[in-house]
Amino acid sequence: MYRTVKDYAMITLKGIAMGAADVVPGVSGGTIAFIAGIYQELVDSIKSISPKTLKLLFSFKIAAFWKAVNGNFLLSLVLGIVFSIFSLAKITTWLLVEHPVLVWAFFFGLVLASTWFVLKDVGKWNWKNVAGFILGAGVAYCITVAVPVHTPEGLPFIFLYGAIAICAMILPGISGSFILVLMDKYFYIMEAVKELKISVILTFASGAVIGLISFSRVLSFLLSKYHDITIAVLSGFMLGSLNKVWPWKETVETFIDSHGATRPLIESNILPDKQLWEASALAIVGFIIVYVLERLSRKKK
Repeated sequence: MYRTVKDYAMITLKGIAMGAADVVPGVSGGTIAFIAGIYQELVDSIKSISPKTLKLLFSFKIAAFWKAVNGNFLLSLVLGIVFSIFSLAKITTWLLVEHPVLVWAFFFGLVLASTWFVLKDVGKWNWKNVAGFILGAGVAYCITVAVPVHTPEGLPFIFLYGAIAICAMILPGISGSFILVLMDKYFYIMEAVKELKISVILTFASGAVIGLISFSRVLSFLLSKYHDITIAVLSGFMLGSLNKVWPWKETVETFIDSHGATRPLIESNILPDKQLWEASALAIVGFIIVYVLERLSRKKK
């Protein structure tokens, strides 16, 4: 596919949006990829990294390898994601602490709109697709109400957490960040990024790369062979995840992190009790952004 410099700049911006979503526990970078219209290409491009294409790389056939893995697309996207994670980690965690209702409201509108538009990609509704949608919503909901557990901090375990989190991160609706919360490692990884703990970052990233390449092959197969039911399940994931991004919450249990700060461990949803109009406005903004992006994507097609 021929693309201009402007096209690749737009892909980088989409990567920045994915990275910003990925650091929020409850919002998936995969959701943003769906909204931006690059989900299928992302999965297929990652899947193309295989022993066959790696053989081209190790044979110094760089140009052939780069073309085979859709290198320009992946590089542009990864640059945006990495830039976003390292530059927005501090401000995102600060916003979640200082203005949680407004942040969650924006993402609630965004995920709600995304669910609606992704559902429209299901070609034909039958009992299998309906069952897949309900199953996806149920699984996502159960994940959002799961109780966090304490897990080890050794580097082999950090590698495993990276592999698990990235699988969730590429799924719309299932947040890799939230999976890290369930494993009691979200703030641990965020602190490692902010403090540039290289050993932790590289170990986590290595696990993520291995997990991503492996899981993308499964997703690519499902999307090509069982497109409608796969989309139905993924949209169910997104609907079920709305429980996590509901803006109004009360803290049931807290914990003290390694810096002595009090963090929420378990939260429950409550009826709106503050910032109703501001939150509603931001939810509408999130919905409109998805609507506009979806219309632009369809117009381009």
